[in-house]
Amino acid sequence: MIDLYYYRSPNGRKVLIALEELGLPYRVEWVDIAAGDQHSEAFRQISPGGKIPAIVDHDAEGARLALFESGAILIYLAEKAGALLPMAGRRRMDVLAWVAWQVSNQGPMLGQAAYFHSHAPASGIDVPHARERYVGEARKCYEVLNLQLLGNDWVAGDFSIADIALFPWTRVAKGHGVDLAEYPNVKRWSDAVAARPSAKVKPAVEAARGAGAGRAYTGDAARALFGSPSDRKDG
Repeated sequence: MIDLYYYRSPNGRKVLIALEELGLPYRVEWVDIAAGDQHSEAFRQISPGGKIPAIVDHDAEGARLALFESGAILIYLAEKAGALLPMAGRRRMDVLAWVAWQVSNQGPMLGQAAYFHSHAPASGIDVPHARERYVGEARKCYEVLNLQLLGNDWVAGDFSIADIALFPWTRVAKGHGVDLAEYPNVKRWSDAVAARPSAKVKPAVEAARGAGAGRAYTGDAARALFGSPSDRKDG
């Protein structure tokens, strides 16, 4: 059994989709990052940086395995199940390169765009230079992905963990100040991933937990998510 430490976010959704695609048994352990659960000592033992997603595999070879960082988790799960990641050769390296690009470029840039375009203004903060810079960086990421998907159904050959890693961020393009219709190849591909049964699990999981969409993070929730360590109630 795999415990998935989860909250509604693009990075959390990656692992949820992968577990469904791979057919691995799992259970969801909620970490309410808006309430500051990620700062608990117990969770830091699993994810030292206090970030979701994280997993604990109780059936790992040798001993219980705690793993953090979504890219590492996706690779681990794919290798454990023997699917969604070629075993060797050029195809494997293509998939790994796009996973690396996602965690080092797409995720960070789109995350900053979301903060300065959507979350900060909701808290009464507007930094025009930062907003313009990161929305611009987000557009570059969409352009790169749009070009890669020109004439290709999937990002790196067959459907893989690369598609799973990239997809969740494209579903919240509006929050990045981006209209997905401007990137038709990305939209076609994103809609194709969204149509897979694995991508339909998220709404059901979150509805059962009562995590509503479109929540504005202000006050204590904003401090828990975006504040410095000195802002945390647990010190």
